[in-house]
Amino acid sequence: MARLGAAVNIVTTDGPAGRHGFTASAVCSVTDQPPTLLVCLNKGSSASAVVHANGVICVNTLAPGHETLSNMFGGGKPVEERFAAGEWRRSATGAPMLVGALTAFDCRITRTVEVGTHDVLFCEVVGLASGDAREGLIYFSRRYHAINGASPE
Repeated sequence: MARLGAAVNIVTTDGPAGRHGFTASAVCSVTDQPPTLLVCLNKGSSASAVVHANGVICVNTLAPGHETLSNMFGGGKPVEERFAAGEWRRSATGAPMLVGALTAFDCRITRTVEVGTHDVLFCEVVGLASGDAREGLIYFSRRYHAINGASPE
């Protein structure tokens, strides 16, 4: 799986069950109508119960310079320490939205499918925010890489 490159995201939630977040590369677009993302969540993670109980997430797509933040949300750090490392604002659903994210997708979880060790979350996008960054961040071969989003001339 290390040879399957993917965008780096921090997935956050907040609500009655509390605030939590995790780093995810298993995120993709499902459909434009309604706008829906797919997010894979390890059932054994500390975020799993909180995400399911809150029913909302924000998928914060990272830009170069967010590598340290990505590592903090990758696990092992207390939740409050993770959030203290970034600047956040409240999205319409209440999920934390990263200030400076390449893009932030504010979502409601509409369906969950269990597959092996993970839950596949189908998430309807109810809000969107775009940052000023012009480069994306991918994870490939166990390393971060910046990718340029400029149009070829």
